[in-house]
Amino acid sequence: METRRIDPVNCSVARALSVVGERWSLLIVREALDGASRFGEFHSRLGIAKNLLASRLDTLVTAGVLRRVPYQEPGDRQRFAYQLTEQGHALRPTLLALLEWGDRYLADPQGPSVIVRHRPDDGASTCDAPVRVVLECAAGHDHLAPEDVHRTPGPGARFVDTPSS
Repeated sequence: METRRIDPVNCSVARALSVVGERWSLLIVREALDGASRFGEFHSRLGIAKNLLASRLDTLVTAGVLRRVPYQEPGDRQRFAYQLTEQGHALRPTLLALLEWGDRYLADPQGPSVIVRHRPDDGASTCDAPVRVVLECAAGHDHLAPEDVHRTPGPGARFVDTPSS
């Protein structure tokens, strides 16, 4: 007897990891979110080998996470800065979720090295409360426990037959 299941090859998680799953990629995005934009800034902040940094930046540019923007200092040759695209900025919640997980399970005994806080855009109000990632459904139910969510086929699902045990 065979059962049908969603084909794991047609998976958005796998596609996302093909872009940001390489070592250093999300750390480059983290640094870009914190204001780094030039090759030398990424290199000095991360301590990554220059050839690996160049490769990861190329991957992120090709995938549309970063864009290259030419600049030229007086008397120097043209160089490129790297700016986050909309796709790149949209990775912030992913980084926050990884940070929360790391803080919960891997932080030093003294506690986390970084606390992400709310800074309202309007500049007039103050909050500064710690930020956390919250699971919420489209009906407005929030603070869902991880075990309260499950995967169902979406409109792009492909199915494969698998032998039943």
